Amino acid sequence: MKISEFEKIFNLKCLSYGTDRQLSGGFCGDLLSCVMTNAKADCAWFTVMGNINSVAVASLKKIGCIVFCQGINIDKEALEKAKEENIFVFSTDMTSFEICGKFYNLIK
Repeated sequence: MKISEFEKIFNLKCLSYGTDRQLSGGFCGDLLSCVMTNAKADCAWFTVMGNINSVAVASLKKIGCIVFCQGINIDKEALEKAKEENIFVFSTDMTSFEICGKFYNLIK
């Protein structure tokens, strides 16, 4: 599914638009070293780490989009960097557990 479809299906709040591409799957995690080791390119990354380091990891790994869960907001510096790097950034009030479960059931 494309990122734009994912946004609509899950009624996500878009904080930054990026390149609309096909999602390869998902990854849930907040430990950045774990994300760097295990997340796949073009995945939807579910996290609560709303800082510039998250954007740097997403850019490095070519992650399709970042979804900040539990209503977490990304800080201003990170949001500007996400826009500069052309990365989709979303926010949801759902927990990581909730949205990951729903996303997994949808794509499998």
